[in-house]
Amino acid sequence: MAGWTFVTNHAVVLSYLSQHPSITARELATHAGITERAVRKIINDLEKAGFILKAREGRRVNYSVKKHLPMRHRTQRDKSVGDLLKVLGLAREPSRKKPRQSRR
Repeated sequence: MAGWTFVTNHAVVLSYLSQHPSITARELATHAGITERAVRKIINDLEKAGFILKAREGRRVNYSVKKHLPMRHRTQRDKSVGDLLKVLGLAREPSRKKPRQSRR
């Protein structure tokens, strides 16, 4: 569908980071359907605004979303980022896969 969407690219990137904290910019770009450069700019915007934290672990970066922070638009400042993620169905914590146990 061409044209506008209800959810901005910033919200899409934020939601992916909340669900996949160690996703790469390249992987995120593929999933979101935008360029890697756009993803990196959005991540920078979100970090500068204080909505995410980045932590290096070896060669990878892990992201954490500050879900308690209020939304930016003046009409939604009484709502939190976590509220947005709930509405989008993305408020659950990232899945932590348990190691498979061998059958013996």
